[in-house]
Amino acid sequence: MPTKRSAVAALRKLEADRLALTERQKQLEEQAALELGRIILGTGLETFSKKALAKVARELGKLGEEASLLSLLPPARSSSRTEQSTGE
Repeated sequence: MPTKRSAVAALRKLEADRLALTERQKQLEEQAALELGRIILGTGLETFSKKALAKVARELGKLGEEASLLSLLPPARSSSRTEQSTGE
């Protein structure tokens, strides 16, 4: 059975680990924000207000990647490719 001293030491270590993980999470969130910002710059989305951009992002997140793309992009016209291939 662990002694009180070892339980206290384990709690201290757990707290130190928790603090280190929190700091690491903050670093990774900042890196992710930079990555996403670089992707968005130049797309036109940077002209949206913060509120509108957040709303668009939330709604797209709810839909998911595949449904979002289907909603935003016209379906590919594979029939015109087929006609070109067979017409050659």
